Amino acid sequence: MSQQPPDRSTASPPARPDASMSLLTNVMDHSLDDGYAEASARRKTDGSAGMPRTLKSKLGLAACLVLAALVVTLGAAQARVSAPVLAKEREELIDRIDAETAAADTLESQVDKLRDDVGRRQRKALEKHGGDQGELVALLAGATPVEGPGVKLVVDDAEDTDQGGDGPRGTSGFADTGRVRDRDLQRVVNGLWQSGAEAIAINGQRLTALSAIRAAGDAILVDNRPLVPPYTVLAVGNGKQFSTAFHESADGQYLQALKDTFDIRTSMSVQEKVNLPVAPSLIVRTAEPYKAADTGSGAADAGKGTS
Repeated sequence: MSQQPPDRSTASPPARPDASMSLLTNVMDHSLDDGYAEASARRKTDGSAGMPRTLKSKLGLAACLVLAALVVTLGAAQARVSAPVLAKEREELIDRIDAETAAADTLESQVDKLRDDVGRRQRKALEKHGGDQGELVALLAGATPVEGPGVKLVVDDAEDTDQGGDGPRGTSGFADTGRVRDRDLQRVVNGLWQSGAEAIAINGQRLTALSAIRAAGDAILVDNRPLVPPYTVLAVGNGKQFSTAFHESADGQYLQALKDTFDIRTSMSVQEKVNLPVAPSLIVRTAEPYKAADTGSGAADAGKGTS
């Protein structure tokens, strides 16, 4: 029985792991383009690769190197020469700024002195031409300092100013938080006047009959001067009776409601002596009675009013 010849065929070699990445393999194996490789080989064959071999080429290369070194040297020398000039100009500019700042400070000091002089003259005019009620007029206008018994009321923002909700302020365009608003100080001051205050000052700012309490963003302005919390309100009045009258007033209850609702911090104490400064600026105004004309045309003009 014949036997079959043994199978002498060899098995095919295993596939390369990077067979599926032929593009990346080609890029890595042939990183230099064929055209660049041929040009490099041609230069090597011609002897044109590497450093220049002829005397003319060497001289040209040396001239280029000398020119480059000369440009760099000139640039460095110019920078070194211009550095002191720039430093001198900078010092001159600083001196000019200092001089102008000193001049502005001098002018501001002169303005303050003139403003104080005008205020003194206005206060003297109020005291002199106030008539029988000159002292009262000067007191209401803030022309004279005030000293006497009174109360000290401190109003400050709540520790957590992000609270909200309905409260005694009512509806407004702002979120009711624990921050003291200008309208809150307005009600407090009006309540103190109504309770019998003779003179009031907020953070050292004397209030007069023409004072205005307004808001500019989150800041509170008194006569266009910004105030910073806590707001210390000093009022001259009849001691305990004055304090009791304010607590029982509607504005005092409003302040207590702010404390209960928004945690606004308040404290009020009776003071034996309160010192209030004069108002920083006064506005002296005069008025004269209107005299109607005796002619017939005056009656026709009477309804037009005066200015």
